[in-house]
This record gives sequence, C-alpha cells and structure tokens, in this order.
Amino acid sequence: MGNKLYVGNLAYSIRDEELNEAFSQFGNVTSAKVMMDRDTGRSKGFGFVEMGSDAEAQSAINGMNGHPLAGRAIVVNEARPREERPGGFGGPRGGGGFGGRREGGFGGGGRGGYGGAGGGGRGGFGGGRGGY
Repeated sequence: MGNKLYVGNLAYSIRDEELNEAFSQFGNVTSAKVMMDRDTGRSKGFGFVEMGSDAEAQSAINGMNGHPLAGRAIVVNEARPREERPGGFGGPRGGGGFGGRREGGFGGGGRGGYGGAGGGGRGGFGGGRGGY
C-alpha cells in the first residue's frame, strides 16, 4: 500500500489547512491538497493527503473513511495513478485544439476549422473528423 490518499466528497469550503488538520491525528501529514478549479477558483470537492508512512495512511483510511468533515461523510482510500484519457478536450500534452490532435482547430480532424457533419464526420466535440 502507498501513503498517498484520495479524499472525496469534501465540502466546497474545505481548504488545504483543514484537510491537514483533520488527518494529522493519524500521524505525520507530509502534504494535503484540495483540488481547485483553475478557472473559477472553487474546490472540486476532492483532494489528496500524503501521510508519513504506509501504516499512518492505513490508520487514516480506517479512521476517516465515511466520517463527517464539515458536515459531509468523506470518502478516503488509497490514491491510484491517473489513467490516460483518450482524446477528449486536449488529450495528451502537446495535442492541439479540442480534438487533441495537431492538424486542425476545434475539430482536430485533418479538414481543419470547426469540423462538422460534412464528409462523413461524426460531430460532437473532437469526435472523429468533425468537431464542434
């Protein structure tokens, strides 16, 4: 088991310091971070806590999972590495436009521009040849 924990269902008012304080009763908290939306500055309702050891992390899971923090029963479990997401808005780093490919604008298809249904495209954000 690792010592990095995922903490979900956080109240939007919770900040890093409060997360750190809540988990410090289970051992040394090396970091506590509430994930924030970079556009709005609002909490995304989840965060990560890194404990000093695996044993402290397990103790924190046992002690905090399902318990209320700021009026909400939080979810605590071992953090897992992020999974690669196919395509979508930007896709892997270096991809261009909403389609996640370099060739063309929002559609990401080789035709460029906004894409669309013409030429057998699929439509939708970044889907197939079409795009927006």
